[in-house]
Amino acid sequence: MKIPCSTPLCALVLAGLAACGSVAVSAPNTGVGPNPVLPAPEKSLVPTVSIAKAVGWPQGVRPTAAPGFEVKAFATGLDHPRWIHVLPNGDVLVAESNAPPKPEDGKGIKGKVMKLVMKRAGAGVPSANRITLLRDADGDGVAEVRRVYISGLNSPFGMALVGNELFIANTDAILKLPYATGQVQANAMPVKVTDLPGGPLNHHWTKNIIASPDGSKLYATVGSNSNVGENGLAAEEGRAAIWEVDRATGNKRLFATGLRNPNGMGWEPESKLLWTVANERDEIGNDLVPDYLTSVKDGAHYGWPWSYFGKNVDVRVTPVNVDMVNKAIPPDYGLGAHVAALGLAFSDSRMPANYASGAFIGEHGSWNRRPRSGYKVVFVPFAGGKPSSEPVDFLTGFLSDKGEAYGRPVGVALDTKGGLLVADDVGNVIWRVAPRAAAR
Repeated sequence: MKIPCSTPLCALVLAGLAACGSVAVSAPNTGVGPNPVLPAPEKSLVPTVSIAKAVGWPQGVRPTAAPGFEVKAFATGLDHPRWIHVLPNGDVLVAESNAPPKPEDGKGIKGKVMKLVMKRAGAGVPSANRITLLRDADGDGVAEVRRVYISGLNSPFGMALVGNELFIANTDAILKLPYATGQVQANAMPVKVTDLPGGPLNHHWTKNIIASPDGSKLYATVGSNSNVGENGLAAEEGRAAIWEVDRATGNKRLFATGLRNPNGMGWEPESKLLWTVANERDEIGNDLVPDYLTSVKDGAHYGWPWSYFGKNVDVRVTPVNVDMVNKAIPPDYGLGAHVAALGLAFSDSRMPANYASGAFIGEHGSWNRRPRSGYKVVFVPFAGGKPSSEPVDFLTGFLSDKGEAYGRPVGVALDTKGGLLVADDVGNVIWRVAPRAAAR
């Protein structure tokens, strides 16, 4: 999320990164659901900043799983693990990654403040730029094999396997390399499939990919270069969007636009539609704008930067683009403001009945809401191919009683043995959550 830097705010942050701004007085489920009631935008000289200091997990402490489930550390001692891809043989690929150098996104006082903020939140470390392979050969829920699968990448994030080709989304391009079942290390140099918007600004740097069910296409997420277009619309060319890429040729087209920062994607099992989670805009209140979960329609525009949740005009973006506002469609389901929804994995029959139909969502957690939101993994039940009830807490306990961050969940993925894997980029852990009978 973007942290603003007016002069008073800079002084506060540089003095100690103290919490400031207003406090939400709304109900806990504000901004949640298919048609959330949205409050009026708030205006304040100093926008809310409330950053949970990253401290890591104390010895013997771990997150709390939903009743009937057990959580284990599948792998520890990783370097900022962000994203997970489970291979058909059960091996797990983990992108150990962080933001690339962004010289145009870190100048002057604002740049200094952002570096302090990132450090406090646990994201100030250099990118490891590698993908690591983990293997749990004995089935005890803990990986005993760890190998660097490929290194020397450029802030890698999303991964997709199609046949014998592994695709990797760097921050500025999609790469591919050959894959053979069971190999623990890449045996060839990657080849570029297509470029993705990057550059010296590259505000939202994470790029995720997913393959179409028939393997002919890749879909790639690209976040915006700003909060609400304040860096100019020229900087947003090809961004705040999901691209469709021809796997064989690399030719691409915009599939959906107006998505400020989409990350996780998945194919909903019943409708067969592509869904994503996206982070919405900041600086207009504790409860605006809800991050969301939505199906992604070909050619659809979801509002950013001109409007949010359909046709709610953002008056900060001038002049108002009436045509784009009228074109905007609302997302399917609000998740609450500033939860920072990143990970998305649809469930199936490997989970118990009450968790077998729906979506697991990794909520990285707010930097700009009081009280804080997110910092957990939730489950959104589905029926008939759509969300059917409010999110249920599935993995919690990432914040201490003092409000410090033991961890922050990012990518989520079901493994081949009936567990949910959760990448924790502050705790440097991959957690595994499984039904108690299958967790041992």
